[in-house]
Amino acid sequence: MQLEFNAKKRDGQGTGASRRLRRTGRVPGILYGGPSAPQQIDIDHNELFQLLRKEAFYSSVLNVNLEGSKEMCLLRDVQRHPYRMQILHVDFQRIDATHKIHQKVPLHFVNADIAPGVKLGGGMVSHTMNDIDVKCLPADLPTFIEVDLKDLAAGQSIHVSQLVLPKGVEVVHHGEGDPVVASIVMKGGSASEEPEAAPVVVAAAPAAPAKKAERVDKR
Repeated sequence: MQLEFNAKKRDGQGTGASRRLRRTGRVPGILYGGPSAPQQIDIDHNELFQLLRKEAFYSSVLNVNLEGSKEMCLLRDVQRHPYRMQILHVDFQRIDATHKIHQKVPLHFVNADIAPGVKLGGGMVSHTMNDIDVKCLPADLPTFIEVDLKDLAAGQSIHVSQLVLPKGVEVVHHGEGDPVVASIVMKGGSASEEPEAAPVVVAAAPAAPAKKAERVDKR
């Protein structure tokens, strides 16, 4: 999936220039990467705000229309105002259609309601991961990866190695082992858990009677 947005080149840099730009309803940003030099850009705030409400905007190949010239890129960073609904700055990275990219994509969990561990066992789904890093060509980048829970029983888990990945997509995993993506746990704890043993009270041994002081004969 590819999304497109419009941007303009900008020359002004620094805090003062960015503040003046924001007062006009524009958001400062930067487009970097590839053989070209980094380009300072600005984007209409309302257009960008609506795009950022779409989950796909964070994990899709984007086409920036920069004053008539289109370039492919990925969203890399968004700076937001701490309490206002305002975007302060955005970073985009240029990409090449012939080179693989690394991107984080969301996981969509389906069929949780019919999973045996939920429907029959009364358990609940615990999501250990909500997104995952993948590596692929830009044309193969998925908007999300689906995780089917329909066969999951209580106490069972789905691991990264069990994910069904689209063609040309591979998981980028840092670390050892096979991480858990989701599992079904029993509400209020597992029924197999043993109750805690009552504390053992050991009576203190009676104190030994004090020895009487020996009488010293001073004669």
